[in-house]
Amino acid sequence: MERTITIIGSGMMGSALAFPARENGNIVRLVGTPGDEEIIDSCIKTNRHPKFDRPFPEGVEYYQFENWEEAVKGCDFVIGGVSSFGVEWFLDEVLSKLDPSLPVLTVTKGLMNLEDGSLISYPEYWKRRLAQRGIIREICAIGGPCTSYELVAHDHTEVAFCGKDNAALRMMKDAMASSYYHISLTNDVEGLESAVALKNGYALAVAMTIGLVNRELGADAGLHYNSQAGAFYQAIKEMRLLLEMQNSSRDCENMGLGDLYVTIYGGRTRKIGILLGEGKSYDEAVEILSGVTLESLVVARRVYKALERKAELGLVDLKLFPMLRHTAEVLDKGKDAAMPWDDFTFEQIG
Repeated sequence: MERTITIIGSGMMGSALAFPARENGNIVRLVGTPGDEEIIDSCIKTNRHPKFDRPFPEGVEYYQFENWEEAVKGCDFVIGGVSSFGVEWFLDEVLSKLDPSLPVLTVTKGLMNLEDGSLISYPEYWKRRLAQRGIIREICAIGGPCTSYELVAHDHTEVAFCGKDNAALRMMKDAMASSYYHISLTNDVEGLESAVALKNGYALAVAMTIGLVNRELGADAGLHYNSQAGAFYQAIKEMRLLLEMQNSSRDCENMGLGDLYVTIYGGRTRKIGILLGEGKSYDEAVEILSGVTLESLVVARRVYKALERKAELGLVDLKLFPMLRHTAEVLDKGKDAAMPWDDFTFEQIG
């Protein structure tokens, strides 16, 4: 069944979703956000995203943001493709103006920390803010181990769509699932979104060990898996504790662990983690990666801030999260990236 899908946000992940969507025979409209004008112009002229090595499927339609309301007319659902830095913008400029009955599926990964130390997903944050404006709507989301450029390359990809509207979830899956894009469904929005957001902060920490090897043994030393695996173990340990606090289901937890794996081995988070491990300061690393969206930094800071607040309230012991504490101190206090390895050890003896 042909459907019309409007993707708002022409970043890499939003744009990558145009491939399975269009290849399934749907009408696909890709809309740039303010600042994406050059990307959309390039797409119009070449049918190719500037950062992808292959053209879009024939027939994808392109719109600048000023024409977004035209692009959503008659569509079956909207995919929100903004980064975590566009959360407020998407709320004010799109969600607040959309017909509340039009299903929305977001790829934005991240968490918001509240005053009491709670962490909520972006879909939940948007729902609460919209309700304050008298707008009631459900928001679905995508989570799982998926890098945009590999999705474009048609590498087999396992993700989950989450939400409370089962009919919308099934409709979206029917529209998007393909021979290489495999979709699970879950009602556990907070569990899935927490899992795939937390992996960003922990992938950053694990990637630091790659840079530390470069610093200690030289850039030609190659990859040393002992240190990566040791950090990976601690990352999983802490992620599981946090996901228990978020009441995440086991399947959603597993999606987050898969996402942790792929994020360590590819993408922007790996790059900044390596730079920090090599001894670059936070400011130096950010300058080197100028123009790159670094959502992992947002997640690490927000989650640790939430834990600090919970600790103040006597609800959590920060000693259980030495890796997250270390990462926050590297980012905000200029601490050296060298891992506190002994803090990761344990004793279970009589």
